[in-house]
Amino acid sequence: MNISVAPLPGIGQKITFITAEESMLVLVVHHNGKRELYFFEDAENDEADFAMDLTADETRELGAQLLGATYQPVEADKIKLFKNQIIMDWIKLKDSSPLVNKSLEESDIRQKTGATVMGIVRGDDIIAAPEPSTVLLAGDLIMTMGKKDQVSLVEAFCKGEE
Repeated sequence: MNISVAPLPGIGQKITFITAEESMLVLVVHHNGKRELYFFEDAENDEADFAMDLTADETRELGAQLLGATYQPVEADKIKLFKNQIIMDWIKLKDSSPLVNKSLEESDIRQKTGATVMGIVRGDDIIAAPEPSTVLLAGDLIMTMGKKDQVSLVEAFCKGEE
């Protein structure tokens, strides 16, 4: 994928994505936060095949969905990366977990397990790249990445089996 960024004086910024199939997405981000998304099936065309306006929140939600915040089509609950050395798993936080009602910083997950919390799904809300001050709640679905043994440790903490 080829990505280019260009300033649009008086408007904002234009970000262009050209895919391997020679399609093109153009995102125009205005100074006032408005976003315009254009799709060109052929990157050489001057007129977009499709266009839509997005709010800042809609753009973030679209980005989270593209990153796989709520659905991972490969292996239902795990993605194996880097020749099976790093995995991503979605782990539900049980009521019995010692992590419940603690911030990520207080829970010390990274130091205790070596794994990283990449995101949290809480009901209909998605918290991508949560802050250290984010408090974990029972029922949260925690997107965790690390080596298999590290993710297993997080799973044990989330189940209250640490």
